[in-house]
Amino acid sequence: MNLIFRQTQLYNFLSYCNKIDLDKTVLDCGAGGNLPPLALFSSQGYKTYGIELRETQIEKANIFSDKHKLSLNISKGDIRNLPFENDSISFIYSYNTIFHMTKEEITQSVNEIKRVLKPNGLCFINFLSIYDSDYGKGEKVNHGEFLQDEGDEKIIHTYYELEEAEKHFNDMNILFKESRILQRIYEGKKITQGYIDYIVQK
Repeated sequence: MNLIFRQTQLYNFLSYCNKIDLDKTVLDCGAGGNLPPLALFSSQGYKTYGIELRETQIEKANIFSDKHKLSLNISKGDIRNLPFENDSISFIYSYNTIFHMTKEEITQSVNEIKRVLKPNGLCFINFLSIYDSDYGKGEKVNHGEFLQDEGDEKIIHTYYELEEAEKHFNDMNILFKESRILQRIYEGKKITQGYIDYIVQK
């Protein structure tokens, strides 16, 4: 399977995971879609698990898995209440998912990830930053939280200042942090996207 995944930051996370002496189990929190990145980890010999809220995204992932004869173990689930035992998964990531929650829900979700993560395990989480061009747009819900249009829906988008997310990782070791500001053409318009990436160890 010679696929190139668009989530290039996950290649960096995989590199970190490969250096840790733990069993090769990985959980994707937000795992659906027609090119599920869990396949990258599966190709490297990892036992994979995924949770996804939307049935349509699970169906797309299942079609991909059937086509490539993979067992990615993606099921319906919620990051705020992970269906896994304490200290049971070596590596966990949430890529472009967790910021579709309020800050209170993000705190709850990060705590769940930390509960499930094995001692010395790694997690990768990325947040939207205030340098994103959509920051401040839409209906304000709370500080840094805005309801914004995505297709026919209004979806919560939560934005963080550069040091704000550190509070989630006070009891962990931050191995990698990167603030990314990207400019690209989307639907004929130049947009700026701002992210803050963390790889942390329990």
